[in-house]
Amino acid sequence: MTPRREAANDRPSEALSTEPASAGSTPTDWRRIALVYCCGVVAALSLGKLATVGPQMTADLGLSLSQLGWAISAVVGVSAAAGLPASLFIRRLGAGRAFVAGLLMVSVAGALTAAATGLVTLISIRVFEGVGYLLVTIAGPTLIAHLAGERDRPTALAIWGTFVPVGIGVSTMAGGLLGPQLGWRGWLGVAAVLPLLLTVLTWLWLRPNASRTPSGAFPRPGALAGPALLSTAFCVLALLTLSAMVLLPTFLADGRGQDAAGAGALTSVISLIGVPGGLLAAMLLRRGLSPVLLAMSGAFMIPAAWLTFMDDGSAAGSVIGAGVVSLENGILAAVVFAGLPLVVHSLDDLDVGNGLVAQLGSLGSLVGPPLFGLVAERLGWSALVWVFCAGVASGVGLLGYVLSRRRSG
Repeated sequence: MTPRREAANDRPSEALSTEPASAGSTPTDWRRIALVYCCGVVAALSLGKLATVGPQMTADLGLSLSQLGWAISAVVGVSAAAGLPASLFIRRLGAGRAFVAGLLMVSVAGALTAAATGLVTLISIRVFEGVGYLLVTIAGPTLIAHLAGERDRPTALAIWGTFVPVGIGVSTMAGGLLGPQLGWRGWLGVAAVLPLLLTVLTWLWLRPNASRTPSGAFPRPGALAGPALLSTAFCVLALLTLSAMVLLPTFLADGRGQDAAGAGALTSVISLIGVPGGLLAAMLLRRGLSPVLLAMSGAFMIPAAWLTFMDDGSAAGSVIGAGVVSLENGILAAVVFAGLPLVVHSLDDLDVGNGLVAQLGSLGSLVGPPLFGLVAERLGWSALVWVFCAGVASGVGLLGYVLSRRRSG
């Protein structure tokens, strides 16, 4: 990436009072990056905090499982529908202010969710929470990119790519422990306090500017070609890997004769393997490994899928194969976030690029599980393997292609 200095007023995506690191001329501010990451993890609690107390909520509010599913998926639905429009709003408001506003919205929505009395209010609150979550997930990597020097930027963004599985893991663990003790309303009330505390800390420490940062012109269509291709690859890969994890408990129970409860618990553990995968990618990028080579490692998911879902396989083989898929999922997500600054024409376009990544990634996460469930139901698990392998080949190939054509300056 070509070193460049700009006046603060010429950086529409920058909304911090702290001078950002540009091209390695300023040391990377790892403490503030850690704060931004923790905020992302806390925002990601929104994705898993209802599932852990689902039975209590359905009984208390008179919801069906389908209705609870809609409430759980509403947050991701907002991202799938409004990622790009939200990035334009952030472009006008400034990343720092949008980040704080998103955290506050997540906190307020969490408190309101604890007081929900029915499906309509619950869905409405979750949509509001989804908007806050979307602001955090778009503004977060934009802030990190400006807080990191050029040498550290890929590593910092790769670490950011682990915030979703970490957040879901924390919410699952904490909800499982606190939900039975406090009830679902008590657990959601506790979960609402964390983003509120981080909102105050972020406002005091990052100090978003009091005045709105001047906005830049919307990037011309040609400037968005790279981010659009990167986001499309991410959509395909998110669709595949999430679908594999969602269907794995059913396959282990029906196809491998495992206990249903044990299969679900095992899948939860397997899904967390993506976190060390993301950290491994960050370490390798730090050591100078090419993002293209890391992207190509996704091809290991093809034999892993066969091992996981093959007709005559074993339970142990399925677990090993699914573990490889989860590990590669973490690596590829990290590569997408680390690679985005390499394919935009300017760091000022990161907000729009992040909006595309959020929207298409969420779209894949929404569409994938029902689509793959339909394939497995109609054509069998063996057909699912063929679809998965074809998708991996196209997604990994597209990701490698767009990263190999990174901008030269």
